[in-house]
Amino acid sequence: MVDLKSQYQKIKDQVDEAIMNVIDSTAFIKGPEVKEFQVALESYLDVKHVIPCGNGTDALQIALMALDLKPGDEVITADFTFAATVEVIGLLNLVPVFVDVDRDTFNIDVDELNKAITPKTKAIIPVHLFGQCSNMERIMEIAKKHNLFVIEDTAQAIGSTYTFSNGERKKAGTIGNVGTTSFFPSKNLGCYGDGGALFTNDSALAERLNAIVNHGMYKRYYHDEIGVNSRLDSIQAAVLRVKLPNLDAYNQARRDVANYYNNAFLAVDELETPVISEDSTHVFHQYTLKTNGINRDDLIAFLKNKGIPAMVYYPVPLHHQKAYIRPEFKDENYPITLELCKSVISLPIHTEMEKDQLEYIIESIKEFFI
Repeated sequence: MVDLKSQYQKIKDQVDEAIMNVIDSTAFIKGPEVKEFQVALESYLDVKHVIPCGNGTDALQIALMALDLKPGDEVITADFTFAATVEVIGLLNLVPVFVDVDRDTFNIDVDELNKAITPKTKAIIPVHLFGQCSNMERIMEIAKKHNLFVIEDTAQAIGSTYTFSNGERKKAGTIGNVGTTSFFPSKNLGCYGDGGALFTNDSALAERLNAIVNHGMYKRYYHDEIGVNSRLDSIQAAVLRVKLPNLDAYNQARRDVANYYNNAFLAVDELETPVISEDSTHVFHQYTLKTNGINRDDLIAFLKNKGIPAMVYYPVPLHHQKAYIRPEFKDENYPITLELCKSVISLPIHTEMEKDQLEYIIESIKEFFI
């Protein structure tokens, strides 16, 4: 699904030098590489503050911790996403509220979101799934009307750009109160281990986020509030600093692969190619098709026999997951999510794909339908 080795080979000398510099300096925690990457990412995103942390799940949890939410407060998010988004809601004794998603973009359905708001609602976590932004203009309008916080989960969409109706453009993760991301190795901007970050233009909030990631300390050995230990180590920051200047090229390479797939599958009635929102660029963290009138598992098995990986993101909706089942989460409220869980399939997509690889995948899929 992802060829990290070939990507590494193209930047091997830079990465090796950056890692060796950290080892030579022995500044493994909070070394200068962390600050240099932070500043570079702030510039790339055009955001005032980037707060590096240990991973994307920590980023989500720290964001919620910094917003003074109380046990029992409701947080709305999409039913069709990875469990990390809701996991942190449960860990903090908040109440997850799932809403259905848009069939075309796979992102949170803003009309369903609006209907789900109650007096207990305090925050919204839109997930920018598979590489494009949610409808952030509507989400921010709804949040302002109801005085809600917005935490953007941009783990799959870093580098994507959202355009508002007035022409203003902002990077994913810089629109809400706080944005979060993951630098898991397979992400569009991935390190060689675990890593994550938070983004905000709110300086007071940034100060608190910085304290929470470091045991609740605003001043060394003075713990003003309960925090966590979640740091991006210097070696991972060094890798990310080398890779960041390539991010736009990486995302364009993914778009090129997606366009190649799209053109190839236009005549295949049983496959629906991804729909790109008019308001957002797409960085194709995943290339996800919808299948029609076929047994998806048969297609996956057929491809596996051809040596082609294919994945299902995600086979089980969150409201069916054992950890999050609640009587108020009824199937009739999630028809699109249930449909997608049964029909989606993701094909290999990464920055180093060659034309012969793409042709082999495409011809194999077409062979399945003969």
